[in-house]
This record gives sequence, structure tokens and C-alpha cells, in this order.
Amino acid sequence: MNSFEEGRVLLINKPLHWTSFDAVRKIRNLILIKKVGHAGTLDPLATGLLIVCTGKFTKKINEYMAREKEYTGTFTLGATTPTYDLESEPVDIKPTDHIDETAVRAATTGFIGEILQVPPAHSAIKIDGKRVYELARQGKEVKIEPRKVTIKEFEITSVVMPVIHFRVVCTTGTYIRSLANDFGAALGCGAYLSSLCRTRIGEFRVSDASSIEEFMSGLEV
Repeated sequence: MNSFEEGRVLLINKPLHWTSFDAVRKIRNLILIKKVGHAGTLDPLATGLLIVCTGKFTKKINEYMAREKEYTGTFTLGATTPTYDLESEPVDIKPTDHIDETAVRAATTGFIGEILQVPPAHSAIKIDGKRVYELARQGKEVKIEPRKVTIKEFEITSVVMPVIHFRVVCTTGTYIRSLANDFGAALGCGAYLSSLCRTRIGEFRVSDASSIEEFMSGLEV
């Protein structure tokens, strides 16, 4: 039995435009075993740390998924999108000239701690056995109940209007897309998530992760 069947934890830096399953499928095809899974989905437009477990270590996936997450990225103020990110076109354009950096930084305080958050209608959670994004694409009204999440840290790292650079530390189940949408609503001008990188899951950091190309090169040695 090879080491992948015995169980390995792989830290992968997911490429832009790949789904999390794209990365799992690629690794599965490279190492030629069936038991491969990831510990927490990243959207196609997000990059960063994806924990991939192989073989017997797939039993650890739920344990890793439950750990604290850290993200960095950007919100763009002055519009919203149906998906809360750039998977869809910005709508409801509003001016942002009246919003200054002080107002942006002050708005973060309303989101720190335990909050109620409504996941995006375009998300992979299930209602009555169906993914809500499938219902949303069919034009069906979807009522999603708010969920308790905890934002442990919410730092504005740079403001280059209308783009806000941020760092967030949060519990599992937090949707950064929803945070972007709610943050824009709090400022009265709308916002959407324009870039996202998952930098940490528990003690695992993206700085220790390999690109898909690096992982492939390591197998060839």
C-alpha cells in the first residue's frame, strides 16, 4: 500500500477559476487512488489553501473543516451582484464619493463577534435535498434561514476607493461573499467580493501549500 492510501494530508494552493473538486479530481488521477477529498470548499474565483486528504486520512476531513479560517481579499463598493461576487455582473450602481476611510473602518465593528448571516442564494447548501444555487439558477425564490457565525477579527488593511482590502478570521460556515454584501449594505452603497484568498485553516497556512504544478513535480522525483 502506498503512502497516499495509508493517508496523507496535502496542502494545495488552489488556482483561480478551478473548483475545489477540480483540484481533488486532478490529484486523484495523479496518485491513482479513489479515496481523495477536500476539507472545505473554495469558490472558483477564490484562491488559497485547500486541505486535501487521501486514503485513510479522509476520515479526518470533518475535523479539519471545523477549524478556524483566515481570509484576505477585496470588497468593491458601489454595486452589488446576484452572487455577491464576480460570478455575476454588478448591478444597482451607487456613488461612493461620500464614503471615507473612517466610515469604512467604523463599519467593521458591527460584524465582529457572533452574528447572524444569511448564506448567498448562489451557494452549495441544500434545501429539501437540492443545492440552493440550482434553485436560484432556475429563477426560484429561495428562503434561506440565517445562521450564527463568529467573526473573530475583521481588519481593513488598505482602502483604495472603491476597493477595500481586508483580512478576516472566522469560524467555519462563514460566507465571505455574504459579509461583503452585508458590509456594503451597512455603508448604504452596496459591495461585492472582488477577490478572495484563504490564507489559513487552523494551524495550516497557504505559505506552506504547493501549487498543483509543484505537487506534480514532486511526484516525478
